[in-house]
Parts: sequence; structure tokens; C-alpha cells
Amino acid sequence: MGRTLDDARRWASFGTQVCRDAILTLDEDTFAEPSLLPGWTRKHLVAHLAANAEAVRNLATWAATGVPTPMYSSLEQRAADIEAGSHAAGADLAVWFASTATALAKAWDGLSDGAWQAPVVTAQGRTVPASETPWMRTREVMVHAVDLGTGVTFADLPADFLEALCDDIVAKRATAPIAGSPDIDICPTDVEGLSWKLPGSEATAPITVTGPLAACTAYLAGRGDSHLSASRDDHTTPIPSLAAWL
Repeated sequence: MGRTLDDARRWASFGTQVCRDAILTLDEDTFAEPSLLPGWTRKHLVAHLAANAEAVRNLATWAATGVPTPMYSSLEQRAADIEAGSHAAGADLAVWFASTATALAKAWDGLSDGAWQAPVVTAQGRTVPASETPWMRTREVMVHAVDLGTGVTFADLPADFLEALCDDIVAKRATAPIAGSPDIDICPTDVEGLSWKLPGSEATAPITVTGPLAACTAYLAGRGDSHLSASRDDHTTPIPSLAAWL
């Protein structure tokens, strides 16, 4: 599906609220518990989300002023800030998340039509128009709302966002065929006519993975294969493992 700037801003707002609601359920003890991301506690994850809002706001400032303003001073500093945040009080992290999210939304509100088209450079070195930054933020808040492990699942996220996220992930994964696997056809069972193909390295019969759209999205995002099944030549087969997405 095509996505618009208005779509991305709506999704970013939705994901921010889902994250905020999840964070407000945490006390100091549960903040310090592991998230669903290996090696990161919930404190690490909330610190990352807060710092990411500041980083995306830097790109909005760049677009508004024309003065190059990188997302992060360096990747090393980004990692250090997250680690420092993981040792902060949970209540302080909740305030940091909320304040940076609000500041980012205000920065977006202040961009002119021309500024939305201004080129900025992501932390990965990609040059994109500023209109891409709400989508960048949307992916962070939506997917990490699930990663917080407070009970939010991909099924709680808007279906149109899930479709857009699958499009985005498949486009990235398609640049590197899956080693030792045939093509994988991913077919949601609850959305008629929707499917994606991941290229494999083996020129043999493809594997078809089926299940609800939310489960397909989780799989593509590297968040497990629950509620999915796979078949090949009309026979059940194991679901292929996918490398990390981001």
C-alpha cells in the first residue's frame, strides 16, 4: 500500500500514545526487568525511544533551518546515552520519553511545505526528505511498544500500519536473498489478496507462510513465528528463520 505523510504522522501519534500508556504501567522494579529485546531491559528501551525522539527532532531542525544537524553526534555517543539511561530512575525515563515526544511533534507542526521536502541524512547515512522522518519515528514507537513486553502485541496496532510496515521490511529484505532457502511467499489469511515474496537463494519450490496479518508482520520484523504455518508442495514444512531486520 502507499503511505502518505498524514498516515505516518497519525501512526506516530498512535504509537507514541501506546508506548506512553505501556510505560505508565511500570514501576521501578518492572522498569528494570528484561524487555523482549535480547540484552536490553525496559529502561534501555525507553531510553532509546526518548533519545530517538531527540534525534529525529534534530532532523526536523535541519529541515527547518537548512543547517546540518545530525541525528546523533556519533553512534558511540548514541550507545553511551542509552546505557546511561538504563541506570536512571524509571520515573525520570517516563518524563524524558513524554517530553521528547511532545517536542518532536511540535517541531513537525512547525515545518512548512517546503521544509518537509528538504533533504536530511539519517544515522545510517541515507539522504531522505524530511517527510520520511514521521515514518522513521512510527516504526520505532510501534514496534518497540511490543518489545516493551507489557502485553501490547502486533494485533493491537492499526492494520494499515502493519501493511505499510510489511512493505517496508520486505523491500529491505529483498536486497539480500535468504541463504539456503527457496523463495518465501507470505500470505495473510485475514486480508484478501494481500501477499509478499522474500527471495531465496535456492531455485526450488517456494515455501508459503500463512497466518493473521499481525503474525506475518511479527515474523517479518524478526519477532517470532507464533500463529503461523508453512507449506511447500502442499506439505507442512518448518517456517524458515529470518535474519535480523534492523
